[in-house]
Amino acid sequence: MTMNFFRGVMGGQPAGPQPTGAETIHKLCDRVASSTLLEDRRDAVRALKSLSKKYRLEVGTQAMDHLVHILQTDRSDSEILGYALDTLYNIICNDEEEEQDESEDMAAAPPIPVSGKHKNVPVSDENAQKQEEDLGVLFTDKFLGDSENVTLLLTLLEEFDFHVRWPGVKLLTALLKNQCNQVQGVILVSPMGVSRLMDLLADSREVIRNDGLLLLQQLTKGNAAIQKIVAFENAFERLLDIITEEGSSDGGIVVEDCLLLLVNLLKNNSSNQNFFKEGSYIQRMKPWFEVGDDNSGWSAQKVTNLHLMLQLVRVMVSPVNSPGATSSCQKSMYQCGLLQQLCTILMATGVPADILTETINTVSEVIRGSQINQDYFASVNAPSNPPRPAIVVLLMSMVNERQPFVLRCAVLYCFQCFLYKNQKGQGEIVATLLPSTIDANSISAGQLLCGGLFSADSLSNWCAAVALAHALQDNLTQKEQLLRVQLATSLGKPPVSLLQQCTNILSQGSKVQTRVGLLMLLCTWISNCPIAVTHFLHNQENVPFLTGQISENLGEDERLVQGLCALLLGICIYYNDNSLENYTKEKLKQLIEKRIGKENFVEKLGFVTKHELYSRAAQKPQPVFPSPEQMLFDHEFTKLVKELEGVITKAVHKTSEEEKKEEEVKKTLEQHDSIVIQYKDLIRDQDTQIQELREQVSTLSLNSEQMQNQITQQQSQIQQHKDQYNILKLKLGKDSQGLSSSHGEGAHVNGLHSEELSQLREEVEELRRQHTLQHTQLSDKDSLINTLRCGAAAAAQTAEGGTGGSDNTELLGEVESLRSRVQAQCAEISQLQTERLELIRRAEAVSSAPASSSESSADTVTVSELESRLAAQTTEAERLKEECRGLREGHAGLEQQLASAQSTVAIEQTEKTKLQQEVQESKKEQDDLLMLLADQDQKILNLKQRLRDLGETIDEDEDEIDARDQFGEDDDDDDEEEDEENND
Repeated sequence: MTMNFFRGVMGGQPAGPQPTGAETIHKLCDRVASSTLLEDRRDAVRALKSLSKKYRLEVGTQAMDHLVHILQTDRSDSEILGYALDTLYNIICNDEEEEQDESEDMAAAPPIPVSGKHKNVPVSDENAQKQEEDLGVLFTDKFLGDSENVTLLLTLLEEFDFHVRWPGVKLLTALLKNQCNQVQGVILVSPMGVSRLMDLLADSREVIRNDGLLLLQQLTKGNAAIQKIVAFENAFERLLDIITEEGSSDGGIVVEDCLLLLVNLLKNNSSNQNFFKEGSYIQRMKPWFEVGDDNSGWSAQKVTNLHLMLQLVRVMVSPVNSPGATSSCQKSMYQCGLLQQLCTILMATGVPADILTETINTVSEVIRGSQINQDYFASVNAPSNPPRPAIVVLLMSMVNERQPFVLRCAVLYCFQCFLYKNQKGQGEIVATLLPSTIDANSISAGQLLCGGLFSADSLSNWCAAVALAHALQDNLTQKEQLLRVQLATSLGKPPVSLLQQCTNILSQGSKVQTRVGLLMLLCTWISNCPIAVTHFLHNQENVPFLTGQISENLGEDERLVQGLCALLLGICIYYNDNSLENYTKEKLKQLIEKRIGKENFVEKLGFVTKHELYSRAAQKPQPVFPSPEQMLFDHEFTKLVKELEGVITKAVHKTSEEEKKEEEVKKTLEQHDSIVIQYKDLIRDQDTQIQELREQVSTLSLNSEQMQNQITQQQSQIQQHKDQYNILKLKLGKDSQGLSSSHGEGAHVNGLHSEELSQLREEVEELRRQHTLQHTQLSDKDSLINTLRCGAAAAAQTAEGGTGGSDNTELLGEVESLRSRVQAQCAEISQLQTERLELIRRAEAVSSAPASSSESSADTVTVSELESRLAAQTTEAERLKEECRGLREGHAGLEQQLASAQSTVAIEQTEKTKLQQEVQESKKEQDDLLMLLADQDQKILNLKQRLRDLGETIDEDEDEIDARDQFGEDDDDDDEEEDEENND
């Protein structure tokens, strides 16, 4: 009955006045609050949803609290939760998207006449949009009045039901769009808040996953803490997987959303950038840029995707990142082949213009300041016939006025990045302008720059001037080399220098952009190069032209030119070496004071930094200008102006006396610096020599330890030989007793005699092996003696205090010890020979014993065999005698070698003593030099104090550096004295 009454109120059309929208919404809110049946509340919320678009203000004002209460209490019914979330989304969201009208919603919506904010009131579209946005912010603030509402919403996102999860994602996204910081703060402190949102990327339903990407885009805007959490929740892996699944650059809008989220996570976030690089995700970017031969017909979505991919690469190597992180990413991009792939796109045909422009900018920042990347880029050739370097092809586009402006700016940026901190590349560019390297059959980079410098297009003039200035940046050698360049102006006229031609064009009164470019080139060229200043002043027309330009009262457009002329003239004063008598520093300052006035000169000099485009160019290296006419300043030139403006102002205001005093101080400081450098070099050389000597002593000590170990091993072997000899001697004694027994025991003796002779033969063989082993050991000792002789020679060359002498004494002691051991071994050999002869004598005595007539014929045969065996033993004994004789001769040779080594050691000891005396004399000279250095330091301090008294500013950093150098030298001296004391 209740439902029928509700339907009658909502659906019927009784006679009488119709209820207004506000009244109907009020009844529906009462029904939501008071109904006990879930179906009644569900129908009421569904009706509110259908009215929430048309009556946004009324529904938001009256129903928001009831809807939040539904989210808290009716968690078991996913349908009513979905209706409530959709309704909240409709009243909070500011997007003008059409709500999906479900049939049941249309059936539940009552026929309510237009009222409230939808009355026919003439309101402009702009005001209506502003009112919509204000309503969204108003209802967002009301919803966020209780932070638990956001926590409740995060909890509802864990529901897998599509009708709950999807509207929940959309509602949270709308809240982030309206009040991003406040919602981010609540999510950040919510337990597992970010993790719940990351789970959306794993949802199998693409619509939820895609809207989850939009949600994370809003969530990660401008919040580094959330960006780090999202990154460590494996976001990079998931996003790159989605991009691959969707087809990379050929994918749809989902790839674009993933790339936007990646840019949010990495831009200006060094922690995430390092995590991205360390995770080897840069390598996964390479397949994105693989393009085929046919590049026609790119879709708009592919262009957008590739544009974002290039931006992502630029984020990793942006000049605003820390130099270490940028260099590391540049190295990774070269190693994985990403740079090579980008250069392939650069030289490909059919690539859309905006993608080509962005690729050039990307390659520029990948090679900026990286020598290996710059070298690779210099080797890239365009696929033309004949092949041309990519740099030449790009410069042809830069000086071609028919090319798009943004493309020309990109090429200029690429050329600047190629030359940034690349003296090798600067030399190669300048070399293409020199007479000895010009090739008439090919177009070089130098020829293109000169052509652009003197063309009729002012933008080409400016770009070529700035590009050539970058070839000279911080490179004195190339500034001097460029002075050799000669240009043929016309037939029949002598060639003029490039410097002179630039000043000629400057004096002809061309466009402001051209003159500004030439003045920036000249300022960069002659700054910190006195030779170039002399060449510039040598032309008698240059100084009058500059003073005339500065002194005139011109319009606003010419003020920048006046400021740059003042800067150029100031550089001629500051870096003037007074080699030209008519244009010394003092005469130029007098000229300024008479024709311009010092205050007026300084005021005109300030026009440069006060220009509105100066600060814009100083912000970042990339030349980005809204129009060609505003392309006036270069980023590197702004650094030069900032560096020189102050010093030029001081130089102009200095008097001649102050100038002379400063010159004297500079000369004194230069002399001091040269003396200090000489002393430092001397001390550095001595330190190197001392270190080498210490290494040699360490090597000798190690060799001595090794020799000691070998001697110990030999001693143990000799002891083993002695033990074996004693055992053999005992056995031979027993044999002689058996042979001297009675003849009545002849048969028994003969039987044992054969066995004893076998043992004797084996023992003689053992003696032979021992003899061979001892001969080998003697050879080893001979090599050791040679090693000791070499070590003694090396030790004699050292000059290391008393350490060398003690080492030589130890080595001589070791040589004497080896000699005594050799003599002992010779004595042992002689004893073995004597005992062998005794054995032979005993064997002969046995063989000559009288035979009994009563013995049998078998005994006679046995004695004959014994005699033959003794004869064989005698032969072997003779052979052993010969071997012993050879061993004695070898021993005598060793004795001679040992005597020679001793004499060599004595000679080397004498040389070592001389070297020690020379070292003492060197140390004494070093002490004298240090005393002289201390006197020089004191003089410098006095001179600096005089400068301070005269009002000059002295850089405190130089004082600290000098003090550290002095203390460092004193510490080195102390270390050397301590080492000598320890060695003694």
